[in-house]
Amino acid sequence: MNTECFDTVIIGTGAAGLTIALELADQIQSDSSLTEKPKIALISKGPIMEGSTLYAQGGIAAVLDENNDTIEHHIRDTLNAGAGLCHQDSVKFAIEHGKEAIQWVIDKGVIFSREEDSDEYHLTREGGHTKRRVIHAADATGKALSEGLLSQVKNKPEIKLFEHHLAVDLILSPHNAQQCVGIYLLDTQTNQVMEVPAKFTVLATGGASKVYLYTSNPDSSTGDGIAMAWRAGCRVANMEFNQFHPTCLYHPKAKSFLISEALRGEGAKLKLPDGTPFMHKFDKREEL
Repeated sequence: MNTECFDTVIIGTGAAGLTIALELADQIQSDSSLTEKPKIALISKGPIMEGSTLYAQGGIAAVLDENNDTIEHHIRDTLNAGAGLCHQDSVKFAIEHGKEAIQWVIDKGVIFSREEDSDEYHLTREGGHTKRRVIHAADATGKALSEGLLSQVKNKPEIKLFEHHLAVDLILSPHNAQQCVGIYLLDTQTNQVMEVPAKFTVLATGGASKVYLYTSNPDSSTGDGIAMAWRAGCRVANMEFNQFHPTCLYHPKAKSFLISEALRGEGAKLKLPDGTPFMHKFDKREEL
C-alpha cells in the first residue's frame, strides 16, 4: 500500500473545503517562523468541481445594503424561517460576519453581478427574506464561487489536489481509538488504495440528500463523511435536516434540476397547469 504524509487532509472540494484549504495556505505563507512548510491534501472523489456548491444558483444572503436592511432584520427573518429550531448564537454570529465573508470571496476573485446603471452589487430576494439581501453571480453563483476559489487553490504550492480519489475510511490511532491519524484513500481510476497519515483531518463532505429518490442535490451527496465519522465513534446529530429545494424542473425522460429561488424573489408565481395560483392557500407569504 502506498503512503503519502500530510499535515492536514481536507476531504471535500465544495465551498467549505476550498475555503479551509485557502485559509490554511494563507496562514502558512504568512508565518515566517516555519522552517518547513506544512503540506495540505485536498480530496475530491470525482471531478474537482463536482459537488453541491457547483449547482447552487440563487446566491448568498448578507446585509450589504445598510440603507434598506439591518443585521436585526436578517436575524429576525432567519429565526422565523427556522421555526424555533435555530441556535440563536450561531445565527447571530453568521449574520454579523456575513459582510466580511462576502468581501473575503470577492478578494479571492469571485465576481458577483452588479446593477446595470451603477457599480453597486445587484441584490435579490429568496424564500424567507423580507429584504433584498441576496448577492449573486447571475443565476450560477455556485459555479462562480467554485471557479474563483479553485483558481486560488491551484496557485498554492502548499496544497496538493487529489481528483477522483474516494476517502474510504478514517485511520484511528492504535493507542487511542478517539484519535484520527489520517485516511484510507481509493484512487477510483486505478483501484489502488493508499494510506494518507495526517495530523489533522477535516470532513467537508456535504450532506446525504441523494439517499432520497427526489432531490435537487447531485449524485455525489451520499453522506460519506457522516458515515466515516459515525464509524469512528463520533456523535451524529440533526440527520433529519435535508435540503429539499422547493422548485425544480421535472421532465419524465430527463434528470430534474433546481429552479432558483431568486425567480420567485423577482416576482415569479407558482401556478397549476391550468394557470391557477395556489400558494396563498398554504402561507400568507405566498411564493416567499
